Amino acid sequence: MNMRANIGYLALLTAGLVLGGCQSENGGTAEAAKAEVVASTEKKAANEIPNTLEANKAKATDDIGTEAKNDPKTKISFAGEEHDFGKIMQDSENTYIFKFTNSGTQPLIIYSAKGSCGCTVPEYPKEPIAPGEDGEIKVVYKPGKQKDMQTKFVTLTANTEPEQTKLKITAEVQVKEG
Repeated sequence: MNMRANIGYLALLTAGLVLGGCQSENGGTAEAAKAEVVASTEKKAANEIPNTLEANKAKATDDIGTEAKNDPKTKISFAGEEHDFGKIMQDSENTYIFKFTNSGTQPLIIYSAKGSCGCTVPEYPKEPIAPGEDGEIKVVYKPGKQKDMQTKFVTLTANTEPEQTKLKITAEVQVKEG
């Protein structure tokens, strides 16, 4: 072992001994104090989260929560699941609205809509959509300094089968002159 590695090892060993010997106010070790802080923080967070449909469903991401899987299934039908913006400029703001219908027999609940990157931002209805009713997913694409052909996705998670639907947008981003 070289000298630098020995010094690093000695520093880690010393830090471990010092931290291991720390006492919290109630006489526990640093690990016990850490556990107390984590438990306290989790309890506080649980008390601050409102018990609303949106808060309950917000947990649904790519890994669907148990609650989401237990909701009655319905169907979603889009007029089109892809949109090509064509040629657009860097630093522009481009909006498209995907229109859909709840073509099932149960209320449609969209738990989340997530863009594949920060440049693609979806807005979706937070309230259930009744069977036979229509809704919209508004997608804003801001390419920033991206260039050439771009393909982005918005992934919807809902009480549908399958649980996820992917919407696709494409654009040919032109570089600004000058």
